[in-house]
Amino acid sequence: MTNRPNTPLLDRVSTPADLRRLSDAELRQVAQELRSETIAAVSETGGHLGAGLGVVELTVALHHVFDAPRDKIIWDVSHQSYPHKILTGRRDRIRTIRQKDGLSGFTKRSESPYDPFGAAHSSTSISAALGFAVARDLGGNCPEGLGDAIAVIGDGAMSAGMAFEAMNNAGHLKKRLIVILNDNEMSIAPPVGALSSYLSRLYAGEPFQELKAAAKGAVSMLPGPLQEGARRAKDMLKGLAVGGTLFEELGFSYLGPIDGHDMDQLLPVLRTVRARASGPILIHVITRKGKGYAPAEEAHDGGHATAKFDLVTGKQNKAKSNAPSYTSVFAKALVEAAADDSRICAITAAMPDGTGLKLFAERYPSRCFDVGIAEQHAVTFSAGLAAGGMKPFCALYSTFLQRGYDQVVHDVAIQRLPVRFAIDRAGLVGADGATHAGSFDVAYLANLPGFTVMAAADEAELAHMVATAVAHDAGPIAFRYPRGEGAGVDLPERAEPLEIGKGRVMQRGARVALLSYGTRLGETLRAAEALEARGIRPTVADARFAKPLDADLIRDLASDHEALITIEEGAIGGFGSHVVQFLAEEGLLDHGLKFRSMVLPDIFIDQASQPEMYRVARLGAEDIEAKVLDVLGVAQIADKRA
Repeated sequence: MTNRPNTPLLDRVSTPADLRRLSDAELRQVAQELRSETIAAVSETGGHLGAGLGVVELTVALHHVFDAPRDKIIWDVSHQSYPHKILTGRRDRIRTIRQKDGLSGFTKRSESPYDPFGAAHSSTSISAALGFAVARDLGGNCPEGLGDAIAVIGDGAMSAGMAFEAMNNAGHLKKRLIVILNDNEMSIAPPVGALSSYLSRLYAGEPFQELKAAAKGAVSMLPGPLQEGARRAKDMLKGLAVGGTLFEELGFSYLGPIDGHDMDQLLPVLRTVRARASGPILIHVITRKGKGYAPAEEAHDGGHATAKFDLVTGKQNKAKSNAPSYTSVFAKALVEAAADDSRICAITAAMPDGTGLKLFAERYPSRCFDVGIAEQHAVTFSAGLAAGGMKPFCALYSTFLQRGYDQVVHDVAIQRLPVRFAIDRAGLVGADGATHAGSFDVAYLANLPGFTVMAAADEAELAHMVATAVAHDAGPIAFRYPRGEGAGVDLPERAEPLEIGKGRVMQRGARVALLSYGTRLGETLRAAEALEARGIRPTVADARFAKPLDADLIRDLASDHEALITIEEGAIGGFGSHVVQFLAEEGLLDHGLKFRSMVLPDIFIDQASQPEMYRVARLGAEDIEAKVLDVLGVAQIADKRA
């Protein structure tokens, strides 16, 4: 039964314009009701919970003070935007979030004019907001107009170099720009690094708090000749209290820290900034991830992402599986390998839980490095470790490895350094949609000279690929594996290295050969069963390697069959492209071989369940069967899904 909280004031809010007619006291009640509605909605759908609960008051205050969509509110990462969506005309669809044909779990320009900039990766908001600010001042236009540009960025996202590149440029340009640092001491994982320590010092000391209260607004009220001396005294006192203000050195006026859950602080500050800001300004807001819902507040990740859950207990309704997740198989295999090799170390970019490296960190803390949201640094740091004689495993999601591609090329590939890339969330990922899909890594890695590129067909193969990467010192090597549970095969007692560039034949047949790369092997074997019922027994092979290709296997398949079909969970330009290039160069297409390549379609696929996304991609067993029948010229019945 649907849980619908009692929300009499929120029921009167259809757009932010309705908020602007409410009193401060009414806004406090709206915030309470908005928090209840957010919790109730996510309990039914699952999704990102803690981040949104942490910015409820801030969301209400921003939409009350500013004039969206003319004013552009840009949410960094935007997994905290559920309350924003509820307030901007999408409450009636909030229980469709992250589902097929439903609301996106992130901001999305095509979804609403109140989403001026789409995001799902971190640290982009200040750059985008500065772009809006400059467009405004240069006379740019959009249907809603161009007013203030406000970036809301978390302390975890602020650790990325891109955020500082944007702030450095904004300080130079001196455009009116508002950055709100949402400091909850918690990104997906506990924040790391010097910036986190710096932010902690900014609000940890009572002397600074007292100073801010006493000096608030005092400098601007002094006569002109006295203001410069007062500023120098203020800077000196701040230096004594907290060691200086980094943001002011970058050219931003700094306000804070203020309590992000206290409307009596938020509203006056935002109103003053809107009325008086003339250049770039940073407002430092302290919030608590998961605020107002005890299970989220108490969770180690602040309730970052959750399955559907019971409203009263917070207990998640996760389906149980008999198979381990690919991520856990990788983590266990790496821990076991590290017991025998002290040179193995692991690197992640703010995702120790998501990549499974939390297990490695518990066992080998001195050899595990969470570098924060800094994929470029993670890759080059790994390159330095490799050059120093270590065996680094750089564990990143496929979609996040894209952020470090120049470093993969320049710092790893050109120098032929043996960095091991463990690529999680390869292929389509489900509810997070196109922004998190691992669609491109095969194409962007297999084109690099000297790279070895593997894909696991199941969890046992993944364990063997970890062992292969441990043993490989001849250059960079990568192995990819999907989100979710394995195929349910038995894991080896001891993983063994695979022979580089060698695939395996799963079954022998005739007429058509199916060459699978990655976890579509299960669907390929199911298609083979259906074809056999029609009297067609195909050969099925698992390529294992996109680079180097198994030349002997491909020659064998090409010479003994009428048709060769490759199947992969990657974009155009990946494994199939390498195979057809090889066939063309070898002259194997000159004698009538029919070649087809089944890849992800040339579109961005919106969020849905993983099976639904693969149906859209037409990479299921029925699609493989249909492709075989088509290439062999066998008549088919109508598509069962039509």
